[in-house]
Amino acid sequence: MESYLVFKDLAIIIVVAKLFGIIAKKCKAPEVVGSIIAGIVIGPSALHLVKQTDFLSQMAEIGVLLLMFSAGLGTNLKDLMKTGVMAFLIACTGVFVPLVGGTLLYMGFYGYVPIHDPGFIRAIYIGTIMTATSVSITVQVLKELGHLSEKVGTTILSAAIIDDVIGVVVLTVVIGMKDPSSKPLKVVSNTVLFFALSIIVGIIIYKIFKIIDKKHPHTRRVPILGLALCFAFGYVAEAIFGIADITGAFVAGIILCSINDSDYIARKMDVSSYMLFGPIFFTMIGLKADLSGLNKDMLLFSLAFVAVALVTKIIGCGIMGKICRFSNKDSLKIGVGMMTRGEVALIVSQKGLNAGVLDSKYFASVILLIVVSSIITPIFLKILYKDDKVVKAA
Repeated sequence: MESYLVFKDLAIIIVVAKLFGIIAKKCKAPEVVGSIIAGIVIGPSALHLVKQTDFLSQMAEIGVLLLMFSAGLGTNLKDLMKTGVMAFLIACTGVFVPLVGGTLLYMGFYGYVPIHDPGFIRAIYIGTIMTATSVSITVQVLKELGHLSEKVGTTILSAAIIDDVIGVVVLTVVIGMKDPSSKPLKVVSNTVLFFALSIIVGIIIYKIFKIIDKKHPHTRRVPILGLALCFAFGYVAEAIFGIADITGAFVAGIILCSINDSDYIARKMDVSSYMLFGPIFFTMIGLKADLSGLNKDMLLFSLAFVAVALVTKIIGCGIMGKICRFSNKDSLKIGVGMMTRGEVALIVSQKGLNAGVLDSKYFASVILLIVVSSIITPIFLKILYKDDKVVKAA
């Protein structure tokens, strides 16, 4: 493939994503909905104008890292500390309820399977896919609506990060049921070690950035170094500790969220994210949605899969939110905000395929879940926040 052809793809993605984003705003929906629909239109499900490539996938990965880094920068650290325990409890129920729901769904379609049967591992793995939360879309919507830094938004962010950590542990345990060489305890220890080291190293990095920021306020070197920190933490999290790179990027943002120029860094990051990397990331979700191969039986299963995945996330996170003394409306916001699935669900599915735990035919169900949850979550959030006062950015 000639290297210059990527410029055609980028031009189509940027123009069509922006066009559909404008249409979405005209229809009172967030722009991200338009970008996702744009991906469906120009992708294999409709016009076949753009194909998935490794280059576009890597650009999309940069997009989600920048988005999560910005989310970390915009986080109020004091509020994050306050919501830590609540976020952990919400994440736990947000994993447990979908895990059980997915397992029962598989058995409902294919019959009961005992624990020693290979089908039992497949049933649990269907539930494992449902545990994944992709908060990146929710982050973008809450930023658009001006509610990201509030208690509910911070709780959703914290719970989603913890959700991913628990999801990695569950993934390893389930695969370990098939492959005895897998070591769940190693995953747990690596996760604990990453966050422990992040606290220690983060304090040192924070002090260094504070000195640089004091000597060179509002200069480009500060956001440039911040961007390097984002990528470095993303790499370390994924390559060394086996944790999602978006978690590392978010932690990098948390480290810098309390320096004086944190808003300045965030504004500089938003330029690249809004112009290029963000549209590519959200459009790629639609590009991955090739729904032409669904037969009647798999379509029925896929629809049930989507319904169970969405409802169990709302129930699991929403009920725990209520137990944690959030209001009914705020509990529903948390449940809805946690129901998006994206790159984490795809990673879990791909690992299942590679390990022989999951059949390839279920991949269409995962794609449908990602597309549906990515489209309806912003719409539902906007409805729930309709009468709430917007928090103006500093």
